[in-house]
Amino acid sequence: MREFDRRPWGTYTVLEEDRTFKVKRIEVLPGKRLSYQKHSQRAEHWFVVEGTAKVTLDGEEILVHAGEAIDIPIGAAHRVENPGETDLVFIEVQRGNYLGEDDIVRLQDDYGR
Repeated sequence: MREFDRRPWGTYTVLEEDRTFKVKRIEVLPGKRLSYQKHSQRAEHWFVVEGTAKVTLDGEEILVHAGEAIDIPIGAAHRVENPGETDLVFIEVQRGNYLGEDDIVRLQDDYGR
């Protein structure tokens, strides 16, 4: 069974998971954003399939449109935001030796986590 979780900003579904990688489908609601965070043990690759992502990567804002992708290196501060009026959907591929949800250092969070 696929892992599904609802968050204040939207939802995610784990599509595939193995020892050194995890694939998630992430939906971000209009006007919402995830926490500004970093990971010490994994890199991420985001491929936008619907909408436009406003990505903050080490302080630089980058727009990533449907059909485009961006790489998040290990240790880089990052955030994704949905500036649009429809859901943002992207596929996240995590790679690393440890992929637990507790490998998150939140630098700023809209939801007090």
